[in-house]
Order: sequence, then C-alpha cells, then structure tokens
Amino acid sequence: MTSKAQPYIYLASQSPRRSQLLDQIGVLHQILVADAAENAIEDAESLEIALKNEAPKAYVMRVTGLKLDAAVARMKNRCLPNAPILCADTTVCMGRVIYGKPKNAADAARMLTELSGKTHRVLTSIAIAYGAGGKQRLQALSESKVTFALISKAQIARYVATGEPMGKAGSYGVQGMAAGMIERINGSYSGVMGLPLFETTQLLRQIGLTK
Repeated sequence: MTSKAQPYIYLASQSPRRSQLLDQIGVLHQILVADAAENAIEDAESLEIALKNEAPKAYVMRVTGLKLDAAVARMKNRCLPNAPILCADTTVCMGRVIYGKPKNAADAARMLTELSGKTHRVLTSIAIAYGAGGKQRLQALSESKVTFALISKAQIARYVATGEPMGKAGSYGVQGMAAGMIERINGSYSGVMGLPLFETTQLLRQIGLTK
C-alpha cells in the first residue's frame, strides 16, 4: 500500500524476487506490468532477441532500455500518476555466448550441461525513468561471476523436472534449488537474483528517493 505522503516507484517486472528485494531495502513500489492486450502490442519476447554478434553487456543494457520504454508508454496510456519507473533485465553468459530463458526442458538441460563445472557471468542491467513523463533516464550494470560444480546428467534431469529452470536466464535460480550446485559467487548475490541492491540504491539516491 502506497501513500500520497510517501514517494514510491513503479516496478516494471513480473518477478516476485525483484519486488521482495525492493521490500528488503524499504522502497515502496507498485507493480506495472503489461495486461493481456498490452502484451500483444509490446511482444516482450521479441524484445529479448539478441542482435547478430551483439556483446552480452550491450544486449542486456539495450533490452532493459526497450523494456523501460514500454513501461513508460504503459504509464502514460493508463493515465497513471507520474512516478519513477524501475526496470531490470538479467542475462547469463560465457564469453560472448548468451544464455537466455530456456525454450523447453531439453534446452534447459543443454544450458545446465554447458555451465556445469565452469564459471560464467551474470549481468543485470537496471534502468530508471523519472521526471515529467519519464523523459530522464539513469542506467547501471552489475556483473557477477558464478562457478558451478560439476553436475551429473541425473542431477540436471531431476532439477529440470522441478520446473524451476523455466523462465530464468541460464536455466537456474540462485535463490532456489540451484544453490546446491553453485560453488562460488564473486559479485552481487542480489544481482544474480535479478536486482542488484547496491546499484539500485545508488540510482534511487540520485533521484532523491533514498538517503
């Protein structure tokens, strides 16, 4: 519940984890996601298609910007009160290879097999639109390195069967059962979850929403 006396932001994400992370740092927010009709127009899946030879950092920052553009348009079209809008996007990569959300169980198993026993990067870009009509923008990038233990085919099959990998970049969620496969994280745990709290706090501070 928000109050007129208290500043709040719109969170343009369906991820319950991102909402929980904002709660963790005491940021009041309302969820601003597309409804069925808006989904047909925005076509979020097409926004996540990588361009030919696109570097992972460029990819995740571009996609975040496009999602933010869509969220600003959503706020205007619904005639909602003007407030800052926060958007984020996370991708997993090794070298220049981008591991997005799996298409199906077989694709999830393939990704996890390729990540097994190796260190990959998790890139989470955040962007905020603020000011009149959301015309002003700020953006930041969090980069973490995640090392997976060797995972057997049987372990991968059991994990994929839980359904947890679906809808997640790289086919895993650090906050779930996949935690038992991770040897080491060098970077931001919250960034790997999908919303780096340090970078988020810094951007919110720049627009006067946190001290």
